[in-house]
Amino acid sequence: MAEGEKSLDGLELSKEWLEAADSRAEMFRYLKEQVPQIFCLKKESSPQEEEELMQSRLFFPLECFLFGEDPQEGLEKLKQGGTSSQLCGRVFKEGETVYSCRDCAIDPTCVLCMDCFQDSVHKGHRYKMHASSGGGFCDCGDVEAWKIGPCCSKHDPGAATAMVTDECGLEPEIYGRAEKLFRILLHYVTDFLVWEESLELSAELQPRTKDNAYYCVLYNDEHHSYDHVIYTLQRSVNCDQAEAQTHTALIDKEGRRAVKRGTLRSCQQARDLIRSNSEHISLQPLRVEILHAAVMAHQTFVLRLGPWFQKIISYSVGFRQAFCKVALETNPDAEQPCLISRLMLNDGRMYKGARKIVHELIFCSMLMETEFKKLFAIEFTKYYKQLQKDFIIDDHERSISITALSVQIFTVPTLARQLIEEGNVIKMIVGTVMELLREHLDNNNRFFFLGYNSDKFSRIQIIFHDLRYILISKPSVWTEELRREFFEGFKDFLGLLKCMQGMEEVKHQFGQHIAVEPEWEAAFSLQIQLRHILSMFQDWCSSDVEILLLAFEECHKVLMQCNNQAFHREAINYSMIKHILHICPYKVSQEPVSIHLPISRLLAGLYVLLCRTGAVERLQDPERFDHTLLAEHPLRCVVLAAQVSAEMWRRNGLSLVSQVYYYQDVKCRDEMYDKDILMLQIAASKMDPNHFIMLVLLRFELFDYFKGGLKKDQDLLIQCNRLTEEMLYLLIVIIGERYVPGISHVTKEDVTMREVIHLLCIEPMAHSSLVKGLPENESHETGLETVISKVATFKKPGVSGHGLYGVKKERLVDFNPFFYHYSRSQHSKAEESQKKRRTQEGHDKALCPPVPPAFCPAFSSIVRLLSCDILIHILRHSLQRAAEDRPTHWTEAMIQRALHLMGQALLEEKAQLEESTMEEVAFDFSLKARRIGSEHGKSVFALLSKIKTVPSLDAQKDMVKWVLQMFEIVKCLREKSSPTASMSVDTTKPEESVQDKEKAERKRKAEAAKVHRQKIMAQMSAMQKNFIESNKMLYDNMPESVSQVGEPVVTTESCAMDHRELCVAIGPHRGSSPAERELLTCILCQEEQEVVAQAPAMVLTACVQRSTVLTQCRGRIPTNRADGTGTSYPLFMPPELAVGTHTGSCGHVMHATCWQKYFEAVQNMTRNRLHAELIIDLENGEYLCPLCKSLCNTVVPLIPFERLMFNYENAEIIGQHLTLPRWIQIISARIKGLKSVAQDNDCNTESTSVDGDAGLCGEGQPDFRSILSYGVQEPRKFSESIVEMLVVCATTVHRVGLQTAPNEQCPRVPLMAWNTCAFTIQAIENILQDGGKSLFGSLQNRQLAGLKAIVQFSAAQRIKSSQAVIQRHFNDLLGVLLPVIGRKNTPSLLEVDFFHLLVGLVLSIPALYQEETVDLQPSAVSSAYNHLHILHLVTMAHMLQVLLSSTDFPAVAGEETEESRAAAELYTAVSQHTERLSPDVSGVSVADRVKRGIEPFLCCAALFFNCLSGVQPPEELFSTTVSAQGQMEALCSYLALPSNVFQLFQEHREAVTPLLKRWCGSPAVTKALKGKTPTVRYPRRRNRLIDLPEDYSALLNQASHFQCPNSTDDDRKHPTLCLFCGAMLCSQSSCCLSQLDGEDVGACTAHAANCGAGVGMFLRIRECEIVLMASRTRGSTYPAPYLDDYGETDPHLGRGNPLHICPERYRKLNQLWQQHCILEEIARSLEVVNVMFAFEWQML
Repeated sequence: MAEGEKSLDGLELSKEWLEAADSRAEMFRYLKEQVPQIFCLKKESSPQEEEELMQSRLFFPLECFLFGEDPQEGLEKLKQGGTSSQLCGRVFKEGETVYSCRDCAIDPTCVLCMDCFQDSVHKGHRYKMHASSGGGFCDCGDVEAWKIGPCCSKHDPGAATAMVTDECGLEPEIYGRAEKLFRILLHYVTDFLVWEESLELSAELQPRTKDNAYYCVLYNDEHHSYDHVIYTLQRSVNCDQAEAQTHTALIDKEGRRAVKRGTLRSCQQARDLIRSNSEHISLQPLRVEILHAAVMAHQTFVLRLGPWFQKIISYSVGFRQAFCKVALETNPDAEQPCLISRLMLNDGRMYKGARKIVHELIFCSMLMETEFKKLFAIEFTKYYKQLQKDFIIDDHERSISITALSVQIFTVPTLARQLIEEGNVIKMIVGTVMELLREHLDNNNRFFFLGYNSDKFSRIQIIFHDLRYILISKPSVWTEELRREFFEGFKDFLGLLKCMQGMEEVKHQFGQHIAVEPEWEAAFSLQIQLRHILSMFQDWCSSDVEILLLAFEECHKVLMQCNNQAFHREAINYSMIKHILHICPYKVSQEPVSIHLPISRLLAGLYVLLCRTGAVERLQDPERFDHTLLAEHPLRCVVLAAQVSAEMWRRNGLSLVSQVYYYQDVKCRDEMYDKDILMLQIAASKMDPNHFIMLVLLRFELFDYFKGGLKKDQDLLIQCNRLTEEMLYLLIVIIGERYVPGISHVTKEDVTMREVIHLLCIEPMAHSSLVKGLPENESHETGLETVISKVATFKKPGVSGHGLYGVKKERLVDFNPFFYHYSRSQHSKAEESQKKRRTQEGHDKALCPPVPPAFCPAFSSIVRLLSCDILIHILRHSLQRAAEDRPTHWTEAMIQRALHLMGQALLEEKAQLEESTMEEVAFDFSLKARRIGSEHGKSVFALLSKIKTVPSLDAQKDMVKWVLQMFEIVKCLREKSSPTASMSVDTTKPEESVQDKEKAERKRKAEAAKVHRQKIMAQMSAMQKNFIESNKMLYDNMPESVSQVGEPVVTTESCAMDHRELCVAIGPHRGSSPAERELLTCILCQEEQEVVAQAPAMVLTACVQRSTVLTQCRGRIPTNRADGTGTSYPLFMPPELAVGTHTGSCGHVMHATCWQKYFEAVQNMTRNRLHAELIIDLENGEYLCPLCKSLCNTVVPLIPFERLMFNYENAEIIGQHLTLPRWIQIISARIKGLKSVAQDNDCNTESTSVDGDAGLCGEGQPDFRSILSYGVQEPRKFSESIVEMLVVCATTVHRVGLQTAPNEQCPRVPLMAWNTCAFTIQAIENILQDGGKSLFGSLQNRQLAGLKAIVQFSAAQRIKSSQAVIQRHFNDLLGVLLPVIGRKNTPSLLEVDFFHLLVGLVLSIPALYQEETVDLQPSAVSSAYNHLHILHLVTMAHMLQVLLSSTDFPAVAGEETEESRAAAELYTAVSQHTERLSPDVSGVSVADRVKRGIEPFLCCAALFFNCLSGVQPPEELFSTTVSAQGQMEALCSYLALPSNVFQLFQEHREAVTPLLKRWCGSPAVTKALKGKTPTVRYPRRRNRLIDLPEDYSALLNQASHFQCPNSTDDDRKHPTLCLFCGAMLCSQSSCCLSQLDGEDVGACTAHAANCGAGVGMFLRIRECEIVLMASRTRGSTYPAPYLDDYGETDPHLGRGNPLHICPERYRKLNQLWQQHCILEEIARSLEVVNVMFAFEWQML
């Protein structure tokens, strides 16, 4: 009825509004009444109630008005007639993963959402993935964004159509109503979003009566921290911390929050308090306003209208078009802009929540319609300058500013062209930047950034992104309008560069160090922002010759305007060897110089483009260019870098060093250093070569030095040497660096290849390192992938590390040791690496210059530098000084560079002679080098021969030799004495002969050394034999050799026995324990000591931890009973192994006393260390192993094997009497007797039942002391030190395993020692079987040593514990096997783990031998039988457990054998007892199932008895090649079991038949068989980490659809995957906090407590990293097992390459978990990383 009424009201209302003359007034009248009632009438209304009222009273009538009928019916009709949009338009949340196709995207800003990407063709392409910063939207369906595949399968309209405006598809009436409604509501929304009257409403919405209800509203800002706001709220509005935190979180998320409701006066008081309290903390008070309740209500409703608009628009293209039309229409009467422009212009004044609504409305409407997108772009561009100014003074992030929408407009190629042509958007953007940077201009109209505001400046820099977006796709067709407007924009851009030309000048500091480091970062950050823009302008210019010529002329004109004050003095003449240069004097070391020359560099770039396109011919009057002047500033800049490198500017501080570093760094060098070299090459190609080198010498301040003026001052000499090195290096670069398209005929690919070759010549590199070393283009591409396979080979990574690329051998000919992009350190590394390689390959060490590509015609004259007089003079001067060998007058580096220059000259001459006739070749370096100075024997050639003998130039002798050979080759070519081919052969001969000689010499020395070694070894061997002969007595008398560790020394009796029988661990035929002495060295004091029971204790480091590695019920950890009397865990381990206690050791040994001292020292030292508690928990006794830094929390004392003299004859006799039934009788009698003694003969029902049942086991009733008659001996004695360490270890195991306070008197202490022994063995067996390794011989020494120590420690535990307690434990444990002696709540067969039971029984039975007056323990023979009978009983019980828990018996083919018959017999007997008869089951199937089920138990038993007795196992257990049958037989043989285990039931039929009936008849077994309680199947499931998808994008997809169970908002979440169980968790989020022991913890910490007993391994999906957790306060990150195609991990998806799982790494993670090394890994990583601020792991 209510629903019907609602519909009626809504429809009637909508009709009234439609029919009214003024619909707007009617609607407003209704809203005036309803909105305040719904949103602000009550003090507290539930969000759900508010939502329902809003839907029924507000949205429903509005929708009725829109459709003209019931909205549901209207919507159905609309769906039938409409079509879905081709555009996706999904707006990204912050942190959401987005994809970009590197092959098909027009630019890197074109991205797809997860769902569209998965269904698109781009999934198979080269894609990148990254986290969105929020605010963008999916470009699926936009044909202008993609080269191919614009639509995914979901948005594909069926045919590749151009992106045209969809048909409206709406009936005219509905469209008219929609337009009318949208106009009313959008005006309403706009008015309220920009409303500034906080206490009043507009007249038409003014309520009849004005309530005295106000809200105190607090707004978000970026000046105050969370804690500041929480503190202020607690002090100001009397709320508790939790409430203040909620307010603060919502203020941060939505931008504002009402923190108080009340009268105007009370709100004013709250406002004043908030302001004053916040002012105390920060200089700025918090923004707080008072709003009337009605104003607040309408503003709240406006925010809800935003999503409603989005919903309505999504119904139909027609609605979207109507909305766009209304939003963009201008009112001709009013001067106000259109509604959307009003909202944009007020964006900076709106709070976060309101902005988001506006931006989302723009996304889902105007940006989805091509036509309206253009109109919106025009509006946006119209107000661009104002919007940017508002953004600069705004304090919100750009992602929530309207200016962030520029990327959606400016990157659309057609729109960008239109905006340039119609609105000259380039001019506007540059003008905006200039206007904002005007305050930083100095008197010379150049930028000066001293004291700039870094926040404001970084916001201004963001505007450059828009310029990059506009230029991102260059035009293929130029129109006159485009040319004109682009050129206008380019001129304005030159105006910006003009303000940068020569800015931030530096002057050499003399005398004292600079007082204040000057500001330099701002200028360089500006340069970095312009880097791509400069290259994009050049690209645009290169696509049109007319524009290129215009741009070059304009650039030259502006440069000349900048250079009009270049010099302060008149030009003078400088002469050197008959050459005169007329130029103005200038010294870099004395006058101001700037590193910023963007116009000079742009001019150089444009000139090369002119040469490439051939347009250089069309330049008018090329003679007017003064190349000396053009080269002046770039040369100064290069000289400045050289002088800084020569350490001449040390007093100018680090700022200048940093500037020079960035000048040559990969981030800036493209548009800085490289362009300076380019300009110098242009000048060198146009100037007289002698004049050019004289200019270089002058600016390097070396003119006088080379003219002959010798400096007397040593410091000046050293300085001149360094500068000479730099000057020669510059000449090498100018002549040799030709890999620039336009300088020579090379492609961009060739350039990239050369860069890669030189990077790989330093060392093999990972793909990411190569990418970092290469310059990126505007699309963030380096071009590496296209060339890498041509120049390098890839070596895949192992389990750690990353894949490496190594340079191909055939590419090494391109190596240039003076490559101009090498830093000084890279140059040294590369040189050393290549010399080392050449030596290994048997070559000489000469690193000769590579043959360069030929210059283009415009630059071909550069090579004249090599043969000019001045260069020959420089070379002679340098070589002369080396020949004289006067220290400080020359350096090796100088000669190395001179040799390289000669090499370049000779290669050039050789190339020219080979290509042309001698008459045509004007290049005459070799002739000048031989002729000039020859009269005094000081020609270059003569001096070369001299320096060959200089000892300090030994490293360069190979290079000298090569240069001399080149002289000979060139000479032969000039004389035409023989063909080139034969010449090349001749030249290699001397080299080969030298190499052969060196090889022969090395071989001879190696042979001599080998003979010498053999001789010495023979002498030592003879001396050794002689010593043994002369000391024979000494050797014969030694009991055993210390060196022969591991060889068992057996008694005479046992030696006669068969070897096979020796390999038996228990029973009358058991082998003997090894009797070798064990000598160990303490890692702390380095002293040796033998491990002896009576000696001071030696201990092994160990770590005890709770573990769920073997659990069969993940996530269910049982609670422990507080007392030790219960029959649950730890007395009985449940078969699910829900949680166990693992003890592991790193195998390092110490004296107990040394360890105690070390532990005390660690405690004292650690307390003073920052964040040390994160690594080790002192309270819980943790420390790091002194040697390997493994995390430890206890020590295990080392106890030697007990040496037993075993009497085999006696054992045989006893065996005839001590059968299993007799043994059961004796044990039962002993238990009964001990109880009687303990209880003063107070008989109880349990003891009488023993009497009654004993009759089943034999006739003669044994006495309660009969047990002693089979052999007793004195117990082992241990030193006090060992006993003390036993207590230390047992207490730790008890404390950690049960999470209880330490208490060495607790009766559960021995139980926990036995449990940790059993669980550790089971964990090791699990590792061995999982890895397919043999049971013995596969363990690492540390694991084996640790395991033996733990077993011996557990066995010795009874010495320190109360014997009565251990006797009671034995009684309780045996009660499972002999129900008659058990208690009421003793668990059934199906409720215990039998290996834990076996260990407990074996280690506790000696306590039965305890007498009141004397300490006794069983003899070796007694123990052998005790162990045998316990094992037989437990094995039979376990076999039955396997049988009862098996529900399916797979059919196994095979003949009937004795084993299968015995199995069938057992199955029949069990079926009768349990009334579960399945006649179809064959004996073969039963045998197979049972044997497979008990094999892990037998493996564990073998490991246990081996560590307990030390008896050598059979060979078969050391091999993995033995068949399963052979393995089983070897196990049975070692454990004294029949190879047919079913035979046990026949051998012990008399004893087992009654037991079988009782075991099967247990009520718990009956319940389990009926399926009422779950049972564990055997063999147990082996746990592994969950399976992960091969492709990482599948995981990201899973994460993108993850919904937090406790939150409905769309905030960024951190989906985190538990690798143990596969649960997806919401980490690091307040919504999923829970309480653990009264403390707030995050979802991962809470989950780890349940799933991994506090240990966790999680994959943070969006961050692509593993988190290891060990406790609430400790964790660490670990590389994810996902690698890209280059063998590298990608934390935080920084590189964004496709990732695939690496099985080896995931296996390693699995081993880390199964081997219980997570704690160790965390401690190691925390030890390495120096933590300044601790991460709150518990909040994860």
